[in-house]
Amino acid sequence: MRSVLMSLIVGVDDCSSESDVIVVPSALDFVSQDDMLTPLGRLDKYAASENVFNRQMVARSLLDTLREVCDDERECIAVLERISRLADDSEPTVRAELMEQVPHIALFCQENRPAIPYAFSKYLLPIVVRYLADQNNQVRKTSQAALLALLEQELIERVDVETKVCPVLVELTAPDSNDDVKTEAVAIMCKMAPMVGKDITERLILPRFCEMCCDCRMFHVRKVCAANFGDICSVVGQQATEEMLLPRFFQLCSDNVWGVRKACAECFMAVSCATCQEIRRTKLSALFINLISDPSRWVRQAAFQSLGPFISTFANPSSSGQYFKEENKSSEDTSVEDKNSEKIRGADAPEDIEARPTGGDSSVHLEETLAEGAETLRQPPGELSAPAESSSPLRLSPEPPPDAAGSEEEREPCACGLASQPEAGTGAQDSAPLDQELYNSFHFWRTPLPEIDLDVELQQGSGSEPGPQGLDVEPEVPAPGSASITMATRKELEEMIENLEPHIDDPDVKAQVDVLAAALRASSLDAGDEAGEAPLRAPQDELPSCRLDHDAAGPLISEEQTMDSALHYIHNDSDSGTSSGFSPDEERRAKVQDVVPQALLDQYLSMTDPSRAQTVDTEIAKHCAYSLPGVALTLGRQNWHCLRETYETLASDMQWKVRRTLAFSIHELAVILGDQLTAADLVPIFNGFLKDLDEVRIGVLKHLHDFLKLLHIDKRREYLYQLQEFLVTDNSRNWRFRAELAEQLILLLELYSPRDVYDYLRPIALNLCADKVSSVRWISYKLVSEMVRKLHRAAPPTFGADLIQELVESFGRCPRWSGRQAFVFVCQTVIEDDCLPMDQFAVQLMPHLLTLANDRVPNVRVLLAKTLRQTLLEKEHFLTSASCHQEAVEQTIMALQMDRDSDVKYFASTHPASTRISEDALSTASSTY
Repeated sequence: MRSVLMSLIVGVDDCSSESDVIVVPSALDFVSQDDMLTPLGRLDKYAASENVFNRQMVARSLLDTLREVCDDERECIAVLERISRLADDSEPTVRAELMEQVPHIALFCQENRPAIPYAFSKYLLPIVVRYLADQNNQVRKTSQAALLALLEQELIERVDVETKVCPVLVELTAPDSNDDVKTEAVAIMCKMAPMVGKDITERLILPRFCEMCCDCRMFHVRKVCAANFGDICSVVGQQATEEMLLPRFFQLCSDNVWGVRKACAECFMAVSCATCQEIRRTKLSALFINLISDPSRWVRQAAFQSLGPFISTFANPSSSGQYFKEENKSSEDTSVEDKNSEKIRGADAPEDIEARPTGGDSSVHLEETLAEGAETLRQPPGELSAPAESSSPLRLSPEPPPDAAGSEEEREPCACGLASQPEAGTGAQDSAPLDQELYNSFHFWRTPLPEIDLDVELQQGSGSEPGPQGLDVEPEVPAPGSASITMATRKELEEMIENLEPHIDDPDVKAQVDVLAAALRASSLDAGDEAGEAPLRAPQDELPSCRLDHDAAGPLISEEQTMDSALHYIHNDSDSGTSSGFSPDEERRAKVQDVVPQALLDQYLSMTDPSRAQTVDTEIAKHCAYSLPGVALTLGRQNWHCLRETYETLASDMQWKVRRTLAFSIHELAVILGDQLTAADLVPIFNGFLKDLDEVRIGVLKHLHDFLKLLHIDKRREYLYQLQEFLVTDNSRNWRFRAELAEQLILLLELYSPRDVYDYLRPIALNLCADKVSSVRWISYKLVSEMVRKLHRAAPPTFGADLIQELVESFGRCPRWSGRQAFVFVCQTVIEDDCLPMDQFAVQLMPHLLTLANDRVPNVRVLLAKTLRQTLLEKEHFLTSASCHQEAVEQTIMALQMDRDSDVKYFASTHPASTRISEDALSTASSTY
């Protein structure tokens, strides 16, 4: 240091002579020289420096320089010209630093466009485009990021995109281009497609993208194309996707590199969304099955993760699976499904209900949308129309009208194998009823049963069987004396009824028992007694929901139809614990539906197979659970029986992450299924989650209100006894669990009566108000105040008065100062939220509040001073009316102003700007934890 100083200060022997003294300028003089330079001068000085760091600093300071000279257009242009020269710097770090500043400079140019028009297009954009092909990887990456940022902020004109950006990208993807540059250029093209729009993408990007999908030399390019395939499809639309992109997608899905196929599986949902339903069902489904069975485990893993989202694309967007179309079915499916379809008319106005034979690809229009809340699965007795919640339309005798009786092409066999009768015409010769067509009150008034596939054994044992095809011969009518069902079937019915007897309290089980009992009685009727019954016909005005032809002679539901429908109704809709005794083949057929291709659903249901975790992915069950609500919404509640077993398997999975996923979505599934299916299938699983690990219980707790509001009031009240269990956690330090409980209890107040709130929710709320963690207490104060509001407005006001009295006894007179402080917090919240009228507050709570002015703990008096000065005196009741209550408040404030504690004096004397309850709690958090 000494040598440096000596070098700066040079003296001579004779100091008395001024001419002999040499003065060397100090380092501060150089700084003053920079300050004397103009912004452009400093820019030129350091831009020409040989020091790399100086040139980097120039790049970083360009925006500041532009702001300094923004008032002079010529100087702005001069700065931009120097940027162009700086872009030619040989040092990559300088070029990369410059490119990082380009988006900020471009935004500045856009804001000052009148002063420097076309500045970005002329000076900056060429640099960005040129750097896309720079030799240095860092420079290319920064230029790509800058280009995307500019496009996202819409700083590049459309004409510049077409004439300057896209041609360069197309040139960079030429066959002779550098491999790395080509791969990056394809990625940029794909990412910018959603930003530039459909027109530019179709004209300038799509042709080259299709070529890159077939790049035989570099699989990296094909992999990038596959990874971004969904984005391109969503931009260009359905027509271009189906005509140009799908053939390339099929090639990529069969690529010899597993990474390309894996990328296809990951974007499959986006591609499916850009195609029509027919292609999705016929082509993409088969293609996806190939990916699921791919030799590579990584491809299978990605495919199974995308399976649920892909199935969700089959949902009808207008009604989410409530309106669907029956497509052509395989021979296996058509053997167990009826080919006929009916239009279901609503119950609002009487309509003719008729069975119309159609082809196997006919459409089923569910014109009555499925309600998601209070509607039940079955309508009350007396309504003959198909229930809105039912999964199958009302089936009458599925025979063609008489005028088409001679046409074989128009006649369809009854796939269910039920005894059907010719539909009566208008002539007198067709009006004579047969013995089996006699009126039966049970059949007439019973809510129509769902149409379920017929048991093979029952079909063989039935007295009437359709012909080989049922096209040219009419079905035989069983003789009056023939038995419609076998003894084995009667025994099976008796066993079912016996199994259901212990659960007779459940309305659904009781309805099933009634169906089975009626079917058993019908099977035991003497044929002679049936023949002797007089034909009874109900008048037309007794049918509230439908209008039948006056001359209709066919039976509404035959004995055998009732028997078969009852059996399958129990099989599909009974509780999971009820034994059904059906064969494995029937169990499989019960899961058949026609909303999505059955092969896809079968693969989805197999995701719970333990072997999948070994051969595909250990997290496959979690992926299945995550996408299950979407699959359920796609299938609709009418096909919930297909997913019920899978859901129960997931709910009992050994991995808590799987159960946690279900717990977080069970409220959404309840909305999809409706209250009846929720009570039957979801409530037991919900109850199991309540007793699970805290990681699972938190999912149920976060949506407790959303789930309970969907239940019937009686079912909802059962959970009042279990709310107390949420106070107990595996880890006592898990205070967020209790805080979430307080949040949910605030929402639950509207679901329960004042008595239930007082008896069950009040103890929990008061417990939370005394929690060890202040964050829990703050939410609990809000809970208690809302509880005071509800109970005060209740018809018997005694609940509200009792709650206030308990607050005074438990907190206002608590021996611990934290309890007395909590009482002040509750009062403050009640005042702020107007939970009590001020006249009622002045009588019931304020006298006890004012007594705390003599509390021995300063924290309580400080909070009291804040509450009185900043909350209570702001209310209209205390500002306008001169009453004894107002006088008592003013006297208390005067006493607090003379308090021995300085903080109490301050808050009682002044009026700080803001002291809401959260801030008050925070100010005392350290002393109240």
